[in-house]
Amino acid sequence: MTFRLHAKRTLALLAIALACASCAVKPPAPAAPQIVPVAQWGGTPADATRARRHTITHITLHHQGETFKPGTDVHKYLRNLQAWSRNTKGWLDIPYHYVIDLEGHTYAARDIAYAGDTNTEYDPKGHALIEVVGNFEEVEPNQQQLDAVVALMASLAAQYGVPVENIASHRDHSDKTVCPGANLYRYVQSGYFREQVAAKLGSKNLSQ
Repeated sequence: MTFRLHAKRTLALLAIALACASCAVKPPAPAAPQIVPVAQWGGTPADATRARRHTITHITLHHQGETFKPGTDVHKYLRNLQAWSRNTKGWLDIPYHYVIDLEGHTYAARDIAYAGDTNTEYDPKGHALIEVVGNFEEVEPNQQQLDAVVALMASLAAQYGVPVENIASHRDHSDKTVCPGANLYRYVQSGYFREQVAAKLGSKNLSQ
């Protein structure tokens, strides 16, 4: 009787062990980058009654498209961008959800819950929009900026379940722009950002 009970327990434990061995181990989520909140750079919240709410399905990279000199006051730049976006363009807010500066610092801009805006024909609803300061038709992105883009993209992909195949740039969704500039687009076109994000996510399912 004791032998049979022991045998049953052994079989039960073996079944549990086999079941656990077949389970996929989920890799830990990448650490979220530090993001400077809107209030810290002196911005004001957008009017939520005018917002288009959306669900993030894509991550899309933009550049500023203008010269951004070292030593520029980033907080002042963001305040001016917010004022221009609202008063001149008539948009809800800064068109992008995040802005990355020359030193790789990441700033919150438009609330991620609200769809962005664009000067071209594509609809950015569903897109998490990232702007990197500088004109990358003329200059190269530095490593701090590249690292910040990867960290932010990986965090967004993990948080919203965005597949790496949905990481792209403005010009991939519109043929009326060179954004994010040839020197930054090279990292999109080569698959660098997708590969780096996939590595942070522990993903092996990466389409070329």
